[in-house]
Amino acid sequence: MPSPQSPPAAPPNLSRRSLIALALGAGVTAAAVPWSSGSTAAAATAALTPVTLALDWTPNTNHTGIFVAQQLGYFRELGLDLKIVPYGSTAPETLISTYKADFGISYQDGTTEAYASGADIVSVYAILQKTDVAIGVSAKSDITSPAQLDGKTYAGYGSPLEVPMLQYVIKAAGGTGKFKDVTLNTDAYQALYAGQADFAMPEPSWEVLQAAQVGKPLRTFQFSDYGFPNIYSAIISTSQRYLKQNGPVAKRFLEAVTRGYLYAVQRPVDAANLLIQANESALGGSRALVLESAQLEAAQYYLNADNQVGVQSEQNWKALTDFMFDSAILTDAAGKALTTSPSISALYTNDYLPTSVSVS
Repeated sequence: MPSPQSPPAAPPNLSRRSLIALALGAGVTAAAVPWSSGSTAAAATAALTPVTLALDWTPNTNHTGIFVAQQLGYFRELGLDLKIVPYGSTAPETLISTYKADFGISYQDGTTEAYASGADIVSVYAILQKTDVAIGVSAKSDITSPAQLDGKTYAGYGSPLEVPMLQYVIKAAGGTGKFKDVTLNTDAYQALYAGQADFAMPEPSWEVLQAAQVGKPLRTFQFSDYGFPNIYSAIISTSQRYLKQNGPVAKRFLEAVTRGYLYAVQRPVDAANLLIQANESALGGSRALVLESAQLEAAQYYLNADNQVGVQSEQNWKALTDFMFDSAILTDAAGKALTTSPSISALYTNDYLPTSVSVS
């Protein structure tokens, strides 16, 4: 999600490869709740284990639990000194696999693509438990089914998954799956209302809400309603090397993260305020949007069907991986399509999650 002070851009899970050079003005505050002062604080900080986390975009409600854990001192309580790396010109998947960052915010298809190309990367935490993109059209249009998108113009971001996803849904709705594809250079709702395109793929938890707030509402079609596999749209990934060398640290890190997201589920308004407090320059001007988004994600995105945060399923990983492999999206380091599908067990693990991951 772009921050309110960033240039108009695409949702992070679809845009980072095509907009990697985009300059983002908003910074990240890395301050935790005051807990000591002076030389005692310096000595205590030195005793903490440093951990780095690379963001996938400017701070947004996908990151709420992380900033909650930082603001409330959960990382420090567990002996960790968390340093958040702001989003820049290098994708988190690259920082992770080249060991420049310990953890990073990624997304299911992004981590899968990176692994397929030979990167040392594995998902350890599902932030969002379901797909956070939808097909969006202007609410003023006469389009009431994806089948009507045949021959229309799609404003996209260049992700290799976009067109196959859309073709799948359009065909499932009774269409042929043939449409025009142009590159989006503005927010989805702006492109649709300006007549630059007929449909796009906005985020329900951010752009769709924002569009409604500015008086340009969208009509959306959910991918899951047409049988497309569920996607973990925001995850935390790391490297196998890091897990092998720092397993206990990874467990403490994910315990703090889990506590943060459980707090975000149970107290979404308070959590949103903590997120804004940590990132006032980036989010302070859009408090209403952040609050609405935080409440929506708490109600519909952070928890799985068993009321758990963080947990990933083999079924989810296999379904999307199979689709990507069958669509020839997955390529090796030389750019050639894989001839065998990746091992699902190598793509994710729940082994480093704490015992308690459920809302009480």
